[in-house]
Amino acid sequence: MLEDSETGDVTGTKDKDYNILWFTETCLSNALKLEVYIGDAERAGDNELADFFRRAQSESRKGAEQGKQLLAARLSG
Repeated sequence: MLEDSETGDVTGTKDKDYNILWFTETCLSNALKLEVYIGDAERAGDNELADFFRRAQSESRKGAEQGKQLLAARLSG
């Protein structure tokens, strides 16, 4: 399978850099999706679940920020 063996020859982006990009995008996507889940839990009156999703969203934001910082440092150096 190409996904398993692609090392940057096709995309022009080394796996390790692509992985940082993927991780950052996934964290940002999770933060957006969790906003919907928080709203669903709030509408259902389930504050415990809404708080759980808020904590998860906070962690996703942290991951995205760390990924952005790491990527910026590597691309500028």
